[in-house]
This record gives sequence, C-alpha cells and structure tokens, in this order.
Amino acid sequence: MAIYAIGDIQGCYDELRALLARLKFDADRDRLWLVGDLVNRGPKSLEVLRFVKDLGEAVTCVLGNHDLHLLAEHVGARRTKPDSSLRAVLDAPDREELTEWLRHLPLLHHDGTLGCTMVHAGLVPQWDLDTARACAREVERWLRGPDYRQLLHNMYGNCPDRWSDELAGWPRARAIINILTRLRYCDAQGRMDMQANGPPGSQPEGLMPWFEVPGRRSRSLNIVCGHWSALGFYRAPGVTAIDSGCVWGGALTALRLDSARRQAVSLPCEGTRA
Repeated sequence: MAIYAIGDIQGCYDELRALLARLKFDADRDRLWLVGDLVNRGPKSLEVLRFVKDLGEAVTCVLGNHDLHLLAEHVGARRTKPDSSLRAVLDAPDREELTEWLRHLPLLHHDGTLGCTMVHAGLVPQWDLDTARACAREVERWLRGPDYRQLLHNMYGNCPDRWSDELAGWPRARAIINILTRLRYCDAQGRMDMQANGPPGSQPEGLMPWFEVPGRRSRSLNIVCGHWSALGFYRAPGVTAIDSGCVWGGALTALRLDSARRQAVSLPCEGTRA
C-alpha cells in the first residue's frame, strides 16, 4: 500500500487522472490525501467531485476555500456568475448529493501513525494540535448540522484578523475558516493578513509566512498543506506545501507519505488560467 498527498486540483480532472496513472494508484490498495480546493477555475470541477467521491474510503480530503465557496453558491450565499467554472456542478442532476458529501468533509486531518497533519492553508502560531483539532471540529459541526446555511452566509470577511480564545459566534467561526483555508501571512504576534498572496519576499514589512513565525506552537508537527500556488512546492522542517499551481500552468504534485524519503512526483500542466 502507498499513501500519497496531492495538491490543489481545482477542476483539473485530466491532470489528476494522468498523475494517478503515473503513480500506478490502485484504490483497492493505495490511499490518497487531498489538501482541498477540488473545484473552481479549472474546466472539470464536476468530474473531479464525482471521481473523488466515488473513491470512498480510499481518499481523505480536507476542505479548501474554493470548496467552501462552492457550498456558499449552492445555498445562495454568493451569486454565481454566468461564466463560472462552478456552473456545471450547480446545474448537475446530482448537485445535492455532491454538495451534501462535500459539506461533511473535515477541515483538518491528523494521522498519528504517519506523523502527518493535513490542512488546506495553515495554522496560526497560537494554535497547537489540540487547539487546531478542537477549532476544526467546531466549524465541522456547523457545516454538518441543519443550520449550515447560516454559517455559509456569515463566513466571508477578513475580520477578526487575530485569533483569541475569547472569540464567539460568527467572528469565531469566520476566524477558524480563514486560518484553516486562507492563511498565508501573519506577523510575529499572529495577526493575519489575507490580502498578501505573492511568494515570500513580496509581502509587506512585518509579515512572514505562517510557518516561519518564531515560537509557533505547531512546530513539532509535520504539516502537509496547499492553497499557496505562488509559493509552489516547498519543503522545510515540519512543513511541506504541495500546491504547485496546476490550474495556472504549473504542475500537479503528489507527495508519498508512507516513506521516510517522502518523495514528490509532479506532472507538468498546461493550465487553464495561465
């Protein structure tokens, strides 16, 4: 059995199937971890959702910001543009089945045996594993409950920009979602900046990548994440980022997790947004 983590797919179904063929992936034997952003921008979000859902227990996927955006459009919390790449999903006869499956996915996955923790974007420096898991479960309960539409209507915005255990209600839920699905940069005190999205070195003064903040409480973890195509494939002690920008003409990357070498395999992509 092999276990692979794969970066942001974003509707690039053909590239996903080609990468799995290169890996000789067998759903009866192997396992996939997907870092989220299954959909949006690429041409075949519907095909990606159907394929990943049909993999059943062979796949573990966390939610990304684009997946949550699809759910928001599904419930009318955001308007769908006529030329949206999500239109095929929202017009599909199995729309309800697919979105129901999507909203039951986790925001964080931890495997103690592998020694890996997967999130879409990152963790603020104030969070250790226990805090991150507890916060993820809070939002997961909302998403899986009968009032999930309220959450999707209230999740947008960049405030609060700093985590506090005293946060409550929608500001708390919004902060958790932003941390787990949108975070790239913060300052040394953990204040988040959701505007800067370029590669390290392009950010405003005082900001740093979330994984470089001194004293980060999650530094003992091995975190696998995506979300940051401008960062690309990046490996440092305790962090491996695997969004290598497939939809932008970069590559789709798989990282082997059950091997000490944790070898990466990348498939060059033509891209649809380059």
